[in-house]
Amino acid sequence: MTMCYDAAMRLFVFPVAVTLCVLAGAYAWGGARALFLVFLLAILETTLSFDNAVVNAKVLSRMSDVWQRRFLVWGIPIAVFGTRFVLPILIVAGAAGLSPVVIAQLAFFDAAQYGAYLEEAHVAIAAFGSAFLLLVSLKYFFNDKKTVHWIETVEQHLSRWGGIEAIEIALVLVVLLVCAFLVPAEAATVLISGLIGVVLFIIIEGIAQSFEVEAGSVAAVGGAALFVYLNVLDSAFSLDGVVGAFAITSALPVIIGGLGIGALFVRAFTVALVRAKTLDELPYLEHGAHYAIFGLALAMLLGIFVHVPEAITGLIGLVIIIFAYISSRREIRKDA
Repeated sequence: MTMCYDAAMRLFVFPVAVTLCVLAGAYAWGGARALFLVFLLAILETTLSFDNAVVNAKVLSRMSDVWQRRFLVWGIPIAVFGTRFVLPILIVAGAAGLSPVVIAQLAFFDAAQYGAYLEEAHVAIAAFGSAFLLLVSLKYFFNDKKTVHWIETVEQHLSRWGGIEAIEIALVLVVLLVCAFLVPAEAATVLISGLIGVVLFIIIEGIAQSFEVEAGSVAAVGGAALFVYLNVLDSAFSLDGVVGAFAITSALPVIIGGLGIGALFVRAFTVALVRAKTLDELPYLEHGAHYAIFGLALAMLLGIFVHVPEAITGLIGLVIIIFAYISSRREIRKDA
C-alpha cells in the first residue's frame, strides 16, 4: 500500500514543476498582480474540481495503463487549450453568430469584449453543461444493480426506478422542456444546446460500454472512447469555471495559466486516486462525487434564470465530497 501511495505522489512532481515555471512566467509578464491572479485561479480550479477528479478516477480505472498515461500526457493540451480556450470560442461563435476566427482574435486582442460575448453565451453553456452533467449523475443513481448506498432512503428508491430503460434521459429532456418554457426568449438556445449535451452523452457512453470486455479492461477503441468521454466530462465541468475566470480578470494569458495549472493538478490527482486505489478504500466517495455533480448541474440550470456565484457552485461540491469522505472513514471504523 505504501508503494502505491508513493507512486501516486510522484505523479505530482511534474505539475509542481510546471506550476513554478508558469508562476515565474506570470510574474515576468505582469508582475505581482499577474502572479497573484494565476495563483488564485489555479487554487479555485483545483479545489472546486475534486468531484470531477473522483468521477474521472472511476472511469480511468476501467482503462489500461497505456490509456491512463495518455489521459495524463495527451489530455493536458486538450484540457488547457481545447477545453478552456477552443471550446468556449466555438460556443461563443455559435451564440453570437460570428466566425470562430473573429472570436479568437477578440480573445487575444480584445479580451474584455470576448469576456462580454462569453457572458452572453451563458445560457447555451449552462444548458449544454447541465444536461450532460445531469445524465452523468442520474445514470449513476438510476442503476438497479447498485447495491452500496450512502443516503439509503434516497438511493434505494432511485435504484429501483433504474429498471426503467433510459429513465434518466427522459427526465433530462423534461427538465430542458420546462426551462425552455420558462425562458421563451431563449427557448431555442436551451433546447438545442441541451440536446447536444444529451446526444453527446448517449454516443460516448454507448461506444464506451460496447467495447467493454468481461475481464474489466477495454479494447483499443474502447479506451479511445473512454478517453473522449473523460475529456467531454472535463469540458462540461470547466465551462462554468471559464466564465467565472473572466469575471476575475480579462487577461487571457493569466486565465490560461491559472486554469491550466488547475487542470494539470486535477488530472494528476485523478490518476493518483486510481494508483492508490482510494475509491476501493472509501466506499462513499464516488457517491459524494455524483451528488456534487448533480448539485453543479442544478446550479448551472439555475444560472439560466439568475446569477449564481461561482464560489457557491464550487463549495457545494467540495462540502459534499468532505461529508462523503467523513462517512466513508466512519464506515471503515465501524466494519473494523
